Amino acid sequence: MNIKPWLLAALLPCSALAAGPGSGALSISSSSFTDGGVIALQQVGPDPACGAGEERTPQLSWDNLPAGTRSLALVMFDPDGGKGLGVVHWIAYNIDPALDGLKEGVAGQTTHAVTVGRNSRGTASYRGPCPPAGDNPHHYALTLIATDLAPGILPAELDRNGLLELLQGHALGAQTLVGRYGH
Repeated sequence: MNIKPWLLAALLPCSALAAGPGSGALSISSSSFTDGGVIALQQVGPDPACGAGEERTPQLSWDNLPAGTRSLALVMFDPDGGKGLGVVHWIAYNIDPALDGLKEGVAGQTTHAVTVGRNSRGTASYRGPCPPAGDNPHHYALTLIATDLAPGILPAELDRNGLLELLQGHALGAQTLVGRYGH
C-alpha cells in the first residue's frame, strides 16, 4: 500500500525517514493483518465497547534491512484517534534485527528481546485498537524503523516523541504497514 503524504507526516518527522545507502528494499509484513486490511479481533482491545478482543500484539516479519542496521524500533499510531490528534498504541524498540520478526502476542511488555515504550495512556504496554463505536474505521499505521543504534542502548519507557528525538540522525530507513479497524 502506498502511504499517503498526510499519513506519513503524521507518523514520523521527515528527517526520521532519511534513508541511508541501500535501504530502498526494506519491507514489513504481518500474518495478523494485511496491508490495508482489517485488523483481527485478536489485536483489538478487550473492552466490549471495542469488540472484546484479546489485545495481542500483531505478528511481524521484516526483510531486506538497510546496511548497518543494528536495532529496530516500531511505532503503532492511529492518526484518526484522539479526535484527530492521534493515538499511540504501541512503541517497541531495542529490537535485535537478527530476530527477523516478532510472534503474535509476545511483544506487549518489555522482555530481553524488546523494550516497550509508553503509549498515549502513559503505560508501557501494547494498547489494542478501540475506536469509538460508529466512527469510520480508523487507520493503524505500524512503522518499522531500522537504526544504527546497538540493541539495549535506548532507555526504558520512552514515549513516541522521546523515541523519535533519540532516533534523529540514527534512522536508516522505515516502512509502514497500515491496518484498519472500526465497529
